[in-house]
Order: sequence, then C-alpha cells, then structure tokens
Amino acid sequence: MADAETVREPDRGSDMSDLDGLLRESIARRGVVGASLAVAYADDITECAAGLVNAATGVAATTDSVFQIGSITKVFTTTLIMQLRDAGLLELDTPVVDVLPEFQLADPAAARTIDITQLLTHTSGMDGDHFLDTGPGDDCVERFVVGCAALPQVHRPGRHFSYCNAGFVIAGRIVEKLTGSPWHRALRQRILDPLGLSTMGTEPEEAILHRAAVGHVNPTAGRPPVVIPVWRLARSNGPAGATPFARARDLIAFAHTHLDEAIGPDGGRVLSESSAREMQRRQVDLPPWSIAAGWGLGWMHFDWDGEQMIGHDGSTIGQTSYLRMHPPSGTVVSLLTTGGPPGGAAAVSRDVFAHVFGSLVGASPPPPPDAMPTPVDLAHDPASLVGTYRRLAVGYRVESREGRLWLTARGLKPPMNLLPDLNSPLRPIAERVYAVEEPGALVGSPVLFEDPAPDEDQPFIGIGGRLTPRVGP
Repeated sequence: MADAETVREPDRGSDMSDLDGLLRESIARRGVVGASLAVAYADDITECAAGLVNAATGVAATTDSVFQIGSITKVFTTTLIMQLRDAGLLELDTPVVDVLPEFQLADPAAARTIDITQLLTHTSGMDGDHFLDTGPGDDCVERFVVGCAALPQVHRPGRHFSYCNAGFVIAGRIVEKLTGSPWHRALRQRILDPLGLSTMGTEPEEAILHRAAVGHVNPTAGRPPVVIPVWRLARSNGPAGATPFARARDLIAFAHTHLDEAIGPDGGRVLSESSAREMQRRQVDLPPWSIAAGWGLGWMHFDWDGEQMIGHDGSTIGQTSYLRMHPPSGTVVSLLTTGGPPGGAAAVSRDVFAHVFGSLVGASPPPPPDAMPTPVDLAHDPASLVGTYRRLAVGYRVESREGRLWLTARGLKPPMNLLPDLNSPLRPIAERVYAVEEPGALVGSPVLFEDPAPDEDQPFIGIGGRLTPRVGP
C-alpha cells in the first residue's frame, strides 16, 4: 500500500458519464457478447451495460443482469473461513485433517500437513483442476472431498504457488463442517443476507428469476458466438466458483464491506476488522508475469504503476468476471462479461481499468505479454526448457523447431478437454518468460518456466498461475 503522503485521492470532478460509450465500443471491438459494469468512487456508484446476455434470444444486458462470477467466489469462501476464525472455531495454521479427518490425498504425508492457510493461498501443492461432479445433492461438497483421495501433488506443500480450485472446495467443506449447513446455505445466511444481496445466489432456480446471462463461445474464428448448452459447472465445485451469480453492483457492495472495516450496510459486522485486513495482507509473492503480483488470503494482489490493487478474476463456461479495488482511495470496479474470442474479455477489462483507474488514481494495468518486445539477449538456454509437462487436466509439450520453441497444449479431462488443442511458436519476452503467438485459448497468457525447489527433482511450466511439472523429454 502506498504511503499516506503519496496516495492520490480520487478526482471528484472526474467524469464517469462516458463509461457507457467506452463499454459499448470496447465489447464491439473485442467481440464480447455482453457486459455489465459498476464503478464506485468517492460517494458515487456509476453503472452501465452493453450488448446481450443471450445472443440466441436477443435479450439485452442491463445493470440488473446477473452473470456468473466464477472464482471471485473464492473471496466469499475465504470470508466464511475468517468468520469461523473470528468465532474461535479454527486457526489458519490448523491442518485440514484436524477438521476433516476423512481428507486424503495420493500423498499421505501431504494430506497430514496441508493447513488452511495453504488452501487459501494456493500453496498446498495439490493438482488443483479437479472438477469432480458428485451430483446435485446437498452432500455434493462432502462427496467431492472424499473423491480427492487419489489426487496427486504437483509440488510439496508450501514450496510454490499453483492455483488450486480443489483447495477451495475443501475450504468450503470446512465451512460446512463447522457451521452445520451446506456451503450455499452458509453463504446465504452469513454473507448474502446480512449484506442485503438478495439478487445474488447459486442455484439455477434462483437465477431464472432475474435477467440471467448465459455463456457463449466462438467455435470458429470469424463466426458469430453461440450459446453454450450448459449453464453452469458442477454444484460440487461451488465454493471454488462453479455456481454463484451476481449483478456488478452486488460485488461492489461486497468489496466495500471489506474496505469499510467489514461493516455491512445496516451497521452490522460480517467480519472482524483485523480479519478483513489480514485477508488483504500479501502472503505470497508471485514471479513476474504471473497472473498477479502476489496473493493474500483469497485476494489477488496487483502492482499497477506503483499503486497496489487487490481483487480477483473469475471464469466459468463462456462467462468472465473481474473485480478490482484500490484500498487507499476506496475505488472499486466490477466488470461482468459473457462470450468473446480468447482474450476478448481480458482486453475489455484492460480498456475499462485503464480508463477508470487511470483517471481516478493514476494507475493502469500493464500491457498483455503479446504486446511486449522481444529482448535482445537471453541468459538462459531455450533448449533447457524442452520436454513433456503434465498434470491431471492438461498436458504440454515444448519442442525446439528451427531455432524456436514451440508449445503444444492438450486438455486431458473436462472442462479442459473442451478447449481446442494449441500448437504455437513461443516468443521470449523476459528471462524464462514467453508469449504465445498463435490465437487460441492461451492468448494473452504468459508462459513461465520455474526451477524446482532444492528438494525437488523436476522444473515446471507455469500457465494461468498453475504449475505443471516436467515428466519426461
């Protein structure tokens, strides 16, 4: 966080009335089907929407439209965990097995030592893209945890950061065990209702009562987007982000609670002030060019032009969401989108964030990796990065062809295998960091190569915040 003397207060004369035009122009240029945007600054909230929530029916997006928020849910699940810590029911260094004796992994030693902090900071080392569907019942999260018994480790607990969806489902099960309620009900009773977020929910029968966005894909370049016939991911993955939906302003209200000493709109406290601050404190530093600069408890950290931002992103089937906060000024931006080509929603978010935060706090997000120049000199030998890298959901092959590195990526399990295979040359943009040159699912995602810890054998490839170990030549 910047020093008090250097914090730039929001320009209360800044004109946000052009947000509507900005959003309409951006989604049209980027090929995104629809979006809803809310901006909170000073004492004002400005909202706008553009495009459609359903390209098949022609229903327009409005500021009352609800979109799936994806992994922004992880901050809600973390808030539930911190409420339980405030109540004296757990400590963050409590091993998971102390609360969930049934918790098992393929590595028994890892299962015994992984603690709650490691779940919330993505440092448990579990192979995290485990999207097991255990049915629609209220026992689905409990059954998911039982289904983790064969889950392998990508790295040893605490050694690295590797984005882990499974860890947040396990955290959701801890919430269930200590509250006696299914995760979705605990979310409603302990956060949504106290904050007056009646439009937000988790179930399709709730969403259908509102102007709900559906997911879209562009199956072929240059063709119109089509509606995805599946509305949400498995209910068992709800605590990691598979099920919740919200309006853009609902996320503004939730974020403001974390900024306003964890006090809700009715003056009631949903979290202790110390826990809200602890969630925002950086726990883990990430390598340059990763998906964030660091991680708190649930919150992502971003360094933009010397200003510290926190927030989270979310992706579900054809929908993408973004939440950013600048704590010193209290500026909050929530952007919810559906559809678009790979990288389209991210480009809209950069357009919006550059305009809003550039105007109000003098900070903008960095350019995407594919916009960076190629360094003249590289200290590393690209040939040392060649090999086969694999985890449960995806496999990568790095090859040297005619003096260049090439990346082949293939999804091995749902939902990763729903994405088209990738075969692209890699262009270096920094030491051991590359940009994907071919359009596709990884456009805009830097490819990092990370060395093993001293007690580990194999190096890693890092894409989308996830580490994948090298398993062969």
